[in-house]
Amino acid sequence: MIILTLRTDNPEAEVGLYDDDKQLVYEKWTAHRQLAETIHLKIKQLLDSQAKDWHDITGLVVFQGPGSFTGLRIGLTVSNALAQGLSVPIVATQNPRWIETGVARLIRGENDTLALPFYGAEVHITPPKK
Repeated sequence: MIILTLRTDNPEAEVGLYDDDKQLVYEKWTAHRQLAETIHLKIKQLLDSQAKDWHDITGLVVFQGPGSFTGLRIGLTVSNALAQGLSVPIVATQNPRWIETGVARLIRGENDTLALPFYGAEVHITPPKK
């Protein structure tokens, strides 16, 4: 099972590629405000480095938070879109061993179908101006 992992909860984003529980390649980069512009390129570079294609991905593990609202929103949107487009399972985890937990869940056949963010606090909405 070729598994793509994504973590986008802070300015340093992370993507990884695993063959079941064996790490093939992993990269961290300072994405900060360029996350939306760089995430697909980083995933493609990871796949290319292992002579893999988008359709070789058979599962996704994504860090669901807590963390940055915008970072989580981008990462989970990309992850959900890939899972839906490729018809593969997705699991979302939020503990320090998020990759190991998520990979184990995928190997057991679990699928969250839709990964939802966990922000760690109530969302603060600015009241409308009058």
